Amino acid sequence: MSKIAGKTIWITGASSGIGKSLALALSSRNCNLILSARNAGALQEVKSLCGNGDNIAVLPLDLNDHEGMNEVVNNALSLFGKVDILVNNAGISQRSLIKDTDFSVYKKLIDIDYLGTVALSKAILPHFIQNQNGHYVTVTSLMGKFGSPYRSGYCGAKHALHGFFDVMRMEHEKDGVKVTLVCPGFVQTNVAKNALTSDGSPQEQDDVATQNGVTPEYAAQKMIAAIEKDKFEVYIGGKEIKGIYLKRFFPKLLHKVVLKSQVR
Repeated sequence: MSKIAGKTIWITGASSGIGKSLALALSSRNCNLILSARNAGALQEVKSLCGNGDNIAVLPLDLNDHEGMNEVVNNALSLFGKVDILVNNAGISQRSLIKDTDFSVYKKLIDIDYLGTVALSKAILPHFIQNQNGHYVTVTSLMGKFGSPYRSGYCGAKHALHGFFDVMRMEHEKDGVKVTLVCPGFVQTNVAKNALTSDGSPQEQDDVATQNGVTPEYAAQKMIAAIEKDKFEVYIGGKEIKGIYLKRFFPKLLHKVVLKSQVR
């Protein structure tokens, strides 16, 4: 087991939701934090809420800029001299039927949720190997384990993350590299409001399932516990977690349950 206190932790998607709550929770644990997202102003607000500003740095990041990841990693390493844990939390969701969805929406979901995360993770891998120490904490979703209507592109990108990071763990365990896949269900964030619709525009409205989900503070605490225990995977949410086990043992039953619920 590894304790998180005193580690240098880089959190993407830190301007709101789970990333923000994780930053607030870690700020009291004597960690050095690097907060990344596209919105630098929102990151500064999170930093001010954390307190202990000397141990917190803001580093704007756009996951769509795949070619710029090496420079971003170099900038991150210059802040505290190292990174112990990279929390791949940034991403975007989707709410649209396959038949209605522009192909450009699928490309954007893959470019941000999958390829952006892979590009950043590959860019920092040499640092982890050199130090013989590093921990990827990649926030996927329960949708990375089973599917649900209106989320075809999102599910595809999240499933892809599981495939990539399972292999990352296998190939680089010998280099001291760890991987924890975090699979949230419904969490009270802006994920539904920001989700892409069929033409790529944001949905701009919440849904009941998200409103009734667990709090981001609860999700952050579950994440910290999983990181400290070096878990391979952790599932966070309510009754939707049962879908993991239905998919494994009773896939036809899961199919019927999800179709009946038609959760948007």
